[in-house]
Amino acid sequence: MSKTWLITGASSGLGRLMTERLLTRGDRVVATLRREGVLDELQQAHGERLLVLKLDLTDVAGIRAVTRQAFERMGRIDVVVSNAGYGLFGAAEELSDEQIDHQIATNLTGSIQLIRAVLPYLRDQGGGRIVQVSSEGGQKAYPNFSLYHATKWGIEGFVEATAQDVAPFGIDFIIVEPGPTATDFAAGLVRGTPMAVYDATPAGDVRRAVADGSFEIKGDAERTVDAMIAAADAAQPLIQPLVRLALGSSAYTGIKQALEARLRMLEAQRDVAFAADVD
Repeated sequence: MSKTWLITGASSGLGRLMTERLLTRGDRVVATLRREGVLDELQQAHGERLLVLKLDLTDVAGIRAVTRQAFERMGRIDVVVSNAGYGLFGAAEELSDEQIDHQIATNLTGSIQLIRAVLPYLRDQGGGRIVQVSSEGGQKAYPNFSLYHATKWGIEGFVEATAQDVAPFGIDFIIVEPGPTATDFAAGLVRGTPMAVYDATPAGDVRRAVADGSFEIKGDAERTVDAMIAAADAAQPLIQPLVRLALGSSAYTGIKQALEARLRMLEAQRDVAFAADVD
């Protein structure tokens, strides 16, 4: 049975590839993007099965208007894919106030407001699934990506709590955590102003690795999208209201190491933690 999907950030990268895959198999897609005309070729090929809407995630009123239009036009949406976002690159003090505000408004606040906007419709239709595209960077951190990590760690916390809120309504979540993947993500990085004082630091090492291409990218975009679609196609509801899906060997290894290190740190503090209880 065909499904209907709402996908943000569908103009390029994983969002574009997912849109193409789903349309090819016969599903219906509401694709949102900031630049008009990018999906004209797909629109001509697939007609009414593709609804393209312009959306900037920093526009909260626009998020609500587009969500209303999508559900009114399609009637029912089975899967919402919160995919839009970008990376802000630079050590924390290299970034401008405006860059920080825009990163948070897009990746974090925009994703939160999208989820808030779709929940009433999913609840009224008896359930649905929300796929939040995060990153391995939602559970670990690299130098030079502090604000990007802040948004990904933040949206994962929001989703984990919200999944518990809405599970009784048949709404569940998948957090997708890809490792570095061969998309145009790097080309879309917004960069701070480099400071020479960081040249001999881990931030400088990462900056040079990205610049010279030695920053390792193992993830395959097509295989990543196939795994995302397969997870979203799984029977509803999920066994639990939230599933985290690490994609790529880099994501699996990096997240595992980060979690193990945090667990060791926690276990070492057991006596201190328990001593803080009321007698």
